[in-house]
Amino acid sequence: MIPAAFEYVAPASVEEALAALAEHGDDAKIIAGGQSLLPVLRMRLNAPEWVIDLGRIASLRGIRDGGDHLAIGAMTTHHDVGQDPLVHEHALLVSKAITHLADAQVRHRGTFGGALAHADPAGDLGAPALALGSTFVVQGPGGTREIPAEEFFVDLFETAISDDEILTEVRVPKHDGWGAAYEKFVRIAHQWPIVAVAATVRMDGDTIAEARIGLTNMGSTPVRARAAEAALAGVPATEEGVAAAAALAADGTNPPSDLNGDADYRRHLATVLTRRAVLAAAGRG
Repeated sequence: MIPAAFEYVAPASVEEALAALAEHGDDAKIIAGGQSLLPVLRMRLNAPEWVIDLGRIASLRGIRDGGDHLAIGAMTTHHDVGQDPLVHEHALLVSKAITHLADAQVRHRGTFGGALAHADPAGDLGAPALALGSTFVVQGPGGTREIPAEEFFVDLFETAISDDEILTEVRVPKHDGWGAAYEKFVRIAHQWPIVAVAATVRMDGDTIAEARIGLTNMGSTPVRARAAEAALAGVPATEEGVAAAAALAADGTNPPSDLNGDADYRRHLATVLTRRAVLAAAGRG
């Protein structure tokens, strides 16, 4: 299908983008990489009068070392994030997840911040961002503010970004020396995951000192598998020890039921994928 007609503006700065957003309000939609918005427009599920393209704002692209964190510009493509040596060294879980994200074409066009702001609970980046304790920096008429990942994802396709704000960067705390794995279950290659698990693990010899686990498509937002995380602390990285903790992965979740599987099926998948992800992150996969 062909999208409904709209006006198009491509500001050169965040300030210009915010001014356009303030001027057009509810009649405007922001486009970042366009890999989520364009299909919606083509199917006429949304028909904004104005589209504000952030693609020309150079300050929103790139990755910099912030000392104790990496600052990833919202308009940095998935490909650039996944190939960046700083990300591989300090936030390995993000690199691992991006290798599973869609296909090469989408990774070259889609943007890190755009995908996270879209807040699809089946998206591949929300769970890693949550597990790593990321912070989201947004800018609006009143200046900038920081939103912790635990507060950023509000509901299905809904974040804590206000209508007059723009996501500018994502700050990912460094996890040097942590192992990482992203396990994703799909029926068709490059499909949205039925369930996926993002796990990062800090080892102390043969024992798991600490684990952080994010779950994809196990609720209306990405969720932490906190019961499994607590059970993994101090456990030997063996099949038996990890399996017992992974059995708790779905505790407190509210997965959807659809044509790909009902809620109980997804809960089972979460335990299986958590076991695999943790063992792989611990170097035992």
